[in-house]
Amino acid sequence: MNVYCIADNILSPLGATTAENYEALRAGRSALTSYASYSGRSEDDYVASRFSDEQREELMIHGLTWFESLCYHSVTEAMSHCAIDVASPRTLLVVSTTKANIDYLSATDYATLQPAESAKRIASLLGITTPPLVVCNACISGVAALVTAQRLLDCGSYDTAIVVGCDVISHFVVSGFQSLKAMSPEPCRPFDIERIGLNLGEAAATMVLSVTVSSFKNQDSPSERSVALQSWAIVRGAIRNDAYHISSPSPKGEGCASAIRYVTEGVDSKTLSALNAHGTATMYNDQMESVAIASAGLSDVPMNSLKGYYGHTLGASGLLETIITMHSVAHGELLGTRGFSEIGVSRRVNISSQPMPISKQSFVKVISGFGGCNAAVYCAPNAPSPSQQYTANTYSVEHHVRITPPSDLTEIYKQQIGNYPKFYKMDKLSQLGFIASELLLKQESPRKEQCTDRAVVLFNHSSSVWVDREYAKSIAVRDDYFPSPSLFVYTLPNIVCGEIAVRNGYHAETSFYILPNKDEDMMHQVLASTFLDKTIQSILAGWIDYEDDQHFEAELKLIKR
Repeated sequence: MNVYCIADNILSPLGATTAENYEALRAGRSALTSYASYSGRSEDDYVASRFSDEQREELMIHGLTWFESLCYHSVTEAMSHCAIDVASPRTLLVVSTTKANIDYLSATDYATLQPAESAKRIASLLGITTPPLVVCNACISGVAALVTAQRLLDCGSYDTAIVVGCDVISHFVVSGFQSLKAMSPEPCRPFDIERIGLNLGEAAATMVLSVTVSSFKNQDSPSERSVALQSWAIVRGAIRNDAYHISSPSPKGEGCASAIRYVTEGVDSKTLSALNAHGTATMYNDQMESVAIASAGLSDVPMNSLKGYYGHTLGASGLLETIITMHSVAHGELLGTRGFSEIGVSRRVNISSQPMPISKQSFVKVISGFGGCNAAVYCAPNAPSPSQQYTANTYSVEHHVRITPPSDLTEIYKQQIGNYPKFYKMDKLSQLGFIASELLLKQESPRKEQCTDRAVVLFNHSSSVWVDREYAKSIAVRDDYFPSPSLFVYTLPNIVCGEIAVRNGYHAETSFYILPNKDEDMMHQVLASTFLDKTIQSILAGWIDYEDDQHFEAELKLIKR
């Protein structure tokens, strides 16, 4: 079946509604502004898209964090444009974020502010009765959340999914990207020969997905609907891994190209109106994307990046940029890439700083992130139902392994593995996942490596809390301020999936989810729906959580279609 977008919202420094944001972009406005550093050092000053103090005061909700307030406002605005039963057990909330309330890490009540608990609080305020699902898949989280929601609806688990992506500017995140030397001290320039890095941004973006268009509010009055949303279908999505490196994209762009090819299978590139790229304006990301786009045969498709307007909004970016592109295509124009002047990538791409007229047809959204992950989604208006349906197959459990305290991870590594020195560079969550996966795969004969049909899908409750605390120590004291780039990368919990993919050469999907508890039913729903990707034949799946040396658990299994 098709899954339709029946309502949306973008809440950003440029506006409180999608319409306000779209008009701001058409007028050429950018939210990027210079800010003084958190460290107090002028060399750490940065450019970002942030809400003003006045906007923050207006939007902050008593009893909620800044992150939760933005999510709540965005969802309620989107819901005002559609008619859905939020209390129905067939309605799901999916939250996309990378670090959520991370600036509260040192608070005594942080356990109640971790992503899964925050999502529960948002769901409760909205009147949603089903347990929420948090997608935490680095920079691709927003598109990954769309893909996950589309699959869960497609396989019949739910009728409606409210998908909200949000991240906020914090000392933690800014210092981390600065430690990686990835930030530009001036407005970013996607795909430009003079690009020197990215800008960060904060925003919330929501899409309400349904298996039917009947949930449009006031159907008898077309003027009540957004022109961009009439019968827009989220047709197909894909997530792929480079299996190359946890913090650098593959120069060949294999994962990105593979995701694009999957979502455009059977689609004539001449019918594509547009391609919205990730376009972070970092040297290696933009170059990799150009290679992937050319490899997928889409060099001639009009392309843009929206980072020059919003910066990189992390967990919100995939949703925000899909929504803007949806409205842009519906209006017959592709917005110009702000900051772009002269092509600075090796492969030809059809990009311009000026708006381009386009036909009102379909588009592809592409995105990439740390952990080697890449994602793409194909959207089309008035899309016919797929001629071939892929049902969520039942699966069998082939092998199983469980690790809990008082196990000594280093001793297990020395005694039973011992041939992968990179183990000592990993954080505790990744070490736990690496060891559990190695013990699991030892049971497989012959061991399968370098393949494109095995996914890695993991769940937990506490995200990356252990390494979050370790990294926070490196930025806690201004006179002893040495943010660690190696620690920062591991503060993304999906890195454990990337480590397993790199070790074994797994090029299929890698996804990480955070749940309020070890919910076997939800985990089963997600895993079964993952098999809707017809290329996936097996999944290394399970629960992996590491709070501290006395509280950790890995329960992994190898499942096959």
